[in-house]
Amino acid sequence: MDQPDPMSQPPLTGTPAPRLRDRLTIPVLASGGILMAVMQTVVVPLLPDLPRLTGASAATVSWLVTATLLSGAVLTPVLGRAGDMYGKRRVLTAALALMTAGSVMCALSSDIGVLITARALQGAAASVVPLSISILRDELPPERRGSAVALMSSTVGIGAALGLPLAALVVQYADWHTMFWLTSALGGLGVTATWWAVGESPVREPGRFDVLGALGLAAGLICLLLGVSQGGQWGWGSPRILGLFLAATVVLALWWWQQLRAERPLVDLRLVTRPRVGLSHVAALLTGFAFYANSLVTAQLVQAPKATGYGLGLSIVATGLCLLPGGVTMLLLSPLSARISAARGPRITLALGAAVIACGYAVRIADSRDLWMIILGATVVATGTTLAYSALPTLILRAVPAGQTASANGVNVLMRTIGQAVSSAAVAAVPVPTLHGYLLAFAMAGAVALAACAAALSIPGDEPAAHARRARKATRGARDEAMEGA
Repeated sequence: MDQPDPMSQPPLTGTPAPRLRDRLTIPVLASGGILMAVMQTVVVPLLPDLPRLTGASAATVSWLVTATLLSGAVLTPVLGRAGDMYGKRRVLTAALALMTAGSVMCALSSDIGVLITARALQGAAASVVPLSISILRDELPPERRGSAVALMSSTVGIGAALGLPLAALVVQYADWHTMFWLTSALGGLGVTATWWAVGESPVREPGRFDVLGALGLAAGLICLLLGVSQGGQWGWGSPRILGLFLAATVVLALWWWQQLRAERPLVDLRLVTRPRVGLSHVAALLTGFAFYANSLVTAQLVQAPKATGYGLGLSIVATGLCLLPGGVTMLLLSPLSARISAARGPRITLALGAAVIACGYAVRIADSRDLWMIILGATVVATGTTLAYSALPTLILRAVPAGQTASANGVNVLMRTIGQAVSSAAVAAVPVPTLHGYLLAFAMAGAVALAACAAALSIPGDEPAAHARRARKATRGARDEAMEGA
């Protein structure tokens, strides 16, 4: 008797049916992005109390933020490249697992060394968004891809807006370790759901991993971001800071030279230097700078004592609630961003978003004394950020080969991270806390947003309908290649 063809058999009981998997892919990936942003934010309300809780100095405690920033910046392009080579779902699951392990370590310990190590592990989660966007490109048909990518891009702001008031409530009414037990449980759920519901993309770019390139990029970025993040504390003219910037310049120059000569580079610099890709990265850096100043300055302004004449004296919980409308706005407006990109192209969406950010800062400059105006201005900035952040990955997806989407989006997220780090240093350098200093920070961020708008308009255009045809053809070709290789 002929044996039945295994390929014609129904799926195993433990494997989700294709229709169910298709329905779950987007919400599972989006929840992972939100969880990543929440995990990065939850430590903020703890910072004032951690010196007392851990017995460490305030300078040492600040490394709970710095360690996550550094490891995230280093690991995002590295894990993006690994995802393109070895499987995006596999690397995404590993990044979520590292994030969860870091949360468990924080829940179990009060030792500052353990906490800093745990926060460095959690930095791996910065790669969640670019890896997820690449999976969406590979797995979804073009008609569903735009809105899904826009939602995925917005999860960073949504999670940040949710994480601050959530963490503040836990810290205020429970032991601070409870917060990390909660995020550990959510992280474990996220790892399980990702492995179960998200299919592994067949699109790969085989080759040998560029270990030397990864080490060189890591060394250069650590020197650069460490200098930027610690410049205000150590002194911008101090030998340590100047030495870090000099080392970053030398190491990154050598890394650039090595990447141009590598057979399989970590980052395809010839691709990066193309106007459509390079200008998208410049716009990402400028948008990251402009967006981050909103959260930094708003939190300081509304918590300032009423005796200052301009502060509102709000608690950290109330402060988080002030930023919450912006997060809700990002969630609701992500489909609109996708429709604008489909109709006019993502560069127009990016330029519009940057212009809206600038308008939001104009509102902040006009009135930063009334609570409702502060919330309105912050929400307008969040609206512009939604449009801009949703358009950036679409620009990258349209400009790079299917086999390099995770690494290219990883570099784009890295540029946003650098922009945020520079924004934090710039805000720290202005004369705050004074009302004049806050207004100066708003003006600076608004000017950078206008620069991002100019960079977006300089990106060569791409007709949406023509691109859709090319994308469908490229995806079919990549899938056929992968199936033949298998």
